[in-house]
Amino acid sequence: MSTETLSCDLVVVGTGAGGLSTAVTAKKNGLDVIVLEKDDVFGGTTAFSGGVLWIPGNHHGLKQNPQDTREAAEEYIRNESGKFFETEGVNAFLEKGPEMVEFFERETSVKFIPTLYPDYHPTLDGGVDIGRSILAAPFDIRQLGKDIKRMRSPLKTITFIGMMFNSSNADLKHFFNATKSLTSFLYVCKRLAIHMKELVLYGKGVNVTSGNALAARLAKSALELGIPVHTSAPAKELIHENGQVKGVRTLVDGVEQVIKARKGVVLAAGGFAHDVERIAKAYPHLQRGGEHHSPVPESNTGDALAMVEEIGIPVSCDFKQASAWMPTSLVPNGDGTFGKFPHLLDRYKPGVIGINPMGKRFCNESESYHDVGAAMIETCASRKDTYMWLVCDQACLSKYGLGYVKPSPMPIGGFLRNGYLKRGKTLKELASVIGVDEYQLAKTVQEYNEGAVVGEDRQFARGSTAFNRYLADPENKPNPCVAPVEKGPFYAVKVYMGDLGTFDGIKTDVYGQVLSAEGGKVEGLYAVGNDRRSIMGGNYPGAGITLGPIMTFGYITARHLAGIDDKLEIAAKDSESVIEEVNHDHQAAG
Repeated sequence: MSTETLSCDLVVVGTGAGGLSTAVTAKKNGLDVIVLEKDDVFGGTTAFSGGVLWIPGNHHGLKQNPQDTREAAEEYIRNESGKFFETEGVNAFLEKGPEMVEFFERETSVKFIPTLYPDYHPTLDGGVDIGRSILAAPFDIRQLGKDIKRMRSPLKTITFIGMMFNSSNADLKHFFNATKSLTSFLYVCKRLAIHMKELVLYGKGVNVTSGNALAARLAKSALELGIPVHTSAPAKELIHENGQVKGVRTLVDGVEQVIKARKGVVLAAGGFAHDVERIAKAYPHLQRGGEHHSPVPESNTGDALAMVEEIGIPVSCDFKQASAWMPTSLVPNGDGTFGKFPHLLDRYKPGVIGINPMGKRFCNESESYHDVGAAMIETCASRKDTYMWLVCDQACLSKYGLGYVKPSPMPIGGFLRNGYLKRGKTLKELASVIGVDEYQLAKTVQEYNEGAVVGEDRQFARGSTAFNRYLADPENKPNPCVAPVEKGPFYAVKVYMGDLGTFDGIKTDVYGQVLSAEGGKVEGLYAVGNDRRSIMGGNYPGAGITLGPIMTFGYITARHLAGIDDKLEIAAKDSESVIEEVNHDHQAAG
């Protein structure tokens, strides 16, 4: 096979938010960039995501919460990340995040809108109830022209016949109220009519939201700048000579190519969520013999980490929580395969409770998906299998749905027949159907109901924070997260461990340059996105703590490669000096 040789300033491997933010920033600052994508579509995990960025101090958020300060955000991250707190990385993120947002809104097709998201732990020191999370603005992907066919479609299980929603907009409210309100009914009819027309004309919905909108906006920005974005072009090997990475070997349209990079190679291949061998070592529930079902793209097989290891740089997983956990159920497709449904909304609704395999509640179901996932791992620590059941009664199912099952008047018979949804006329019958102790389930529901009838969760204080209440039902009084489970028939959906992407990964300096085992910098090699070890230390402080740092460090890395001196060491202190200062403050206070 003949080999073609190309050259450029920068090769970027991956087309999620990390790769494309790096490529666009680099091109805007004068670099010649080529982007490679393993899949036949671009967008990466970003296209499946919520499209939210956590950026303390962003100009949208400051309009909502002018009192939010950088010092408070640093304190919050320090409390969240604990012993993994990275002073220099956190300072760089807090310094450059707002600047990154303004750059992309000013210079590209990327646009954001504010959200009302509280931090996930708003009562923790430094946490806030509003202002740090922003969302990609909706986008008409017809603006991609012929490249619309190369745009990754949203995750099928979180759409309605391919139609997308933002969890923070009015769409969901209208769809929930379509049988109760004429206004909502007419709204839903109009939305469905427009969507069906789009399916006929384009084979997919063209008005996209959330992460699909962010990925499409980044792709449009890259393509408008003339950046070659090659799909079906997997990176095969790093060209490593005399301790320096000088390019990458790839396949483009089936032709082997060597792309030499004058400035460097940036790895943004999406992390290792589907690297079977690596997650078997990193995930405690897999070490015990349990199951894991990730809804992220199946091409995220740890390719970048493997290429780094091939040139002698070890990659270890040190975080207690190696990934952003996501409780996930398996939706039968009817052909022996399963769709993966991430439980983003149902857990917050009043009347839905989660029980472990022993039939006991084990956590506040209205905490974040990551927190509930960590609690699932913990409650099943003595077992081989790790899962939970989400349980509700008929009134709750009819009003909110459960998992992939839609609320009334959508039929549920198909889900009962294919086994996704379990039903029992009584709690005793449901316990038998799902294989839990009937007396324990009855006791669990009774104990929960004693407080739930007056809007209290006496076991786990559900509904006690702004975040708990954010995705619940504000019309349910007095607690939007709590209602009793009392009138049969009763229903359950089995939920396994999944993830939204990996936290651990390649260690870099603040500019994204890959570090060797000895801590030295590997010339010409950088990592961003989920390939780069997260600054959050394996914790999940708020909506968008993945995409916010990802785009910020993509921006930082590109500017560094373009020769822009951002002096990110300003205000940075090493961890030991910080600890000394904290201890001194505590002694003074005492």
